[in-house]
Amino acid sequence: MTTTRPSFTQIYMGLARSMSERSTCRRLNVGCVITTTDYRKVLAVGYNGNVSGGANDCDTHGEAAVGNCGCLHAEENAVINCDSPRGTPKLVFCTHLPCKMCAKRLVNLGGVHKVFYEAQYRLSESPAVFQAASIHVQQYAQVVSVAVGNAATANALRDLPSRIARLCRGRSELEHPDTADFVLGQLRMVVEALLTETEK
Repeated sequence: MTTTRPSFTQIYMGLARSMSERSTCRRLNVGCVITTTDYRKVLAVGYNGNVSGGANDCDTHGEAAVGNCGCLHAEENAVINCDSPRGTPKLVFCTHLPCKMCAKRLVNLGGVHKVFYEAQYRLSESPAVFQAASIHVQQYAQVVSVAVGNAATANALRDLPSRIARLCRGRSELEHPDTADFVLGQLRMVVEALLTETEK
C-alpha cells in the first residue's frame, strides 16, 4: 500500500491555519508559525488579536477598523514569542502575505531565510522589504490531484469563482474585501490545480 506523506511545508502551513482559528479579529483571521530551516523545531507561533488579558474583540469596527482595528498581527505576536537567537536560521509560514510593518519585524528578528504565505493581503508592499533583506517570499498553493472529466466540467470550474462571488454579494460575513478575497483566492487555487490535472 502506497501512502503519500505530507511535506513539512504542508504541515506547518496547516499549523498556521489552525493558529488562525484562535484569532479574535472580526476582519481577518491570520496565523503564523516560525520554524528552523531543517523543519525540526517550531520556534514560535502567533495569531492576530487584542492584547493579552484584553477583550477578545477589535478596538474599532466597520470601515474605521480597516488598517486600524487595534489587533496585534499574527507575525507580530510570533516575533514577540520567538526567543531564538538572531543567528538561528528560520522559516516563516503565514496564512496571508505579511504587511509591510510585519515584514520589517521579521527582518529585525534575524535569521529569516524564507517566508511562505497562502493568501494575498489587501496591501502588497512587503515583498520589496523582504527582497531588500535577501529574504525569499513564496506563495504556497497545495496541489489538489483530482481528475476532471471533460471540457464541459472544466468550463464550469472556470466559471465557479465568479458565480460564487455573485452569490456572496450582500452576505454580512463576506462583506469585507479581505475576507472575500481570501475565500475567492483559495477557490481559484483549487480550480487552477484541477484544471492543471486535466491538461496533463
